[in-house]
Amino acid sequence: MKAETISNFLQTRIEAKDFPSAVYLVAEKGEIIIRDALGFAVVPEKIEAKIDTIYDLASLTKPLITGLLCAKLIETNELDLEQIVEAYLPELREFGVPSEKDSLEIEYVDFDCLDTYILELLTHYSAYQAWKPFYLLIEKQVNDRRKEILNLIANRIPAQFEPPVIYSDLNFIMLGGLLEKFYGKRLDEIARDEIFEPLNLQNTFYNPPKELRKQVAASEKGNEYEKQICIEQGFDVSKYDWREHQIWGEVHDGNCYFMNGISGHAGLFSTAEETFKIARQFLAEETTLLKPETCKSFRTNFTESHNEARSIAFQLAATKDSTASEFLAKDSFGHLGFTGTSLWVEPETRRIFILLTNRTHARELPFENINSVRRKFHEFAVKCLDEK
Repeated sequence: MKAETISNFLQTRIEAKDFPSAVYLVAEKGEIIIRDALGFAVVPEKIEAKIDTIYDLASLTKPLITGLLCAKLIETNELDLEQIVEAYLPELREFGVPSEKDSLEIEYVDFDCLDTYILELLTHYSAYQAWKPFYLLIEKQVNDRRKEILNLIANRIPAQFEPPVIYSDLNFIMLGGLLEKFYGKRLDEIARDEIFEPLNLQNTFYNPPKELRKQVAASEKGNEYEKQICIEQGFDVSKYDWREHQIWGEVHDGNCYFMNGISGHAGLFSTAEETFKIARQFLAEETTLLKPETCKSFRTNFTESHNEARSIAFQLAATKDSTASEFLAKDSFGHLGFTGTSLWVEPETRRIFILLTNRTHARELPFENINSVRRKFHEFAVKCLDEK
């Protein structure tokens, strides 16, 4: 099968308006084999997508930044998977029961009965709910929004025990706070010092510089999607200053935007090639930031017999209906981003599959579910590699 098959397929999905642009990269054993860019990264201005177009990676932030940084601390025994969160963030226990003047209508939780372990956060087995609009639960003028969010997650958001594995932004927001406490600086500064600079990444960052805006793929106009979700969940959305402008060069995720664009669950921007450079750090034969033996944790199923197969910071292809498709080995690990991004790694063959789209841009709600596109992309890519 020729590599053009992938581009032709993605072009049909662009024409079907699944997404306005796509950049993809397929690599094997440290070498980029196939890549291409298609469509328009910004539709009104007709800015074409290029190989070096910068995308809002959304939840790829979880493994590429937070997961990788946690792995570095785990291998030096500075972070213990079997330790509870409060061992590293003892101030969470000081938050206490809300006062009568507390205006937040959230149920108090006896957190002594709900100890949450580091491994549970990294594998989404914590019983944290999937998502909460913290920008509606915390006053805008609060001095330390980040601290307040961590306190709410630990003490005031009711637990959800079914299903056992609940993919949750809250897990990685908490881990981001833990990393900031450990290093004594903001997560973007940690990422710069521990990942971006060692890997010589030039176009990977939180909060892209304004002068690079035309190199960034645009996202949704306003935050209408999250606003509608909040309405459906019964939140009062009338008092929040919702974004109505074209989101372009700033993070799409509402909670991350509320946290000044820097969080453990979202906020990372990068190109396909630099995403590939970070992805290589999860392979034992290629990593320069981790010990080779640490990389076993990314292909190990820590949630066996549950509804999802989860490793450290990743979903495994063994998960039913994963976007890896049947063409990737079951111990392949990957992650998706809401904006239309995805990364999958097959450790045995050392193959890396990256597909970046901006499905939230230039489209009326609802956004297209592109999981079938992701599976087909992996199918075509594997066939191309097998026949080369």
